[in-house]
Amino acid sequence: MAKTPLTPREVYQILRDLALGVRTMHRLGERTWTEIYCGLMTVEVDSWVLTFYNDCDTLEYCDSCYAPDGRAYIFDSSQRYGTDPVELLSTWEHQQLENLLSGK
Repeated sequence: MAKTPLTPREVYQILRDLALGVRTMHRLGERTWTEIYCGLMTVEVDSWVLTFYNDCDTLEYCDSCYAPDGRAYIFDSSQRYGTDPVELLSTWEHQQLENLLSGK
């Protein structure tokens, strides 16, 4: 039986918790946000694995998210607005998350 995919709202809650400082993340891989500049960066948050797209040092979208229970969210550019968890963040939350990713 196939697992139900993660909803953007479920992934948003993890992003929001990060922005608020409720959860902490650990970068997976050697390269920093600035070194990547344009490309994917993967982090781990309490056994959740999230991959973000860095577009010229700007957090563009959440490419994927894998929950500890094996469910997943995968970005699809053909989906309508509001289906990317990053789009659900407030301006302040978005800036806080971007600062965390960049190490500021």
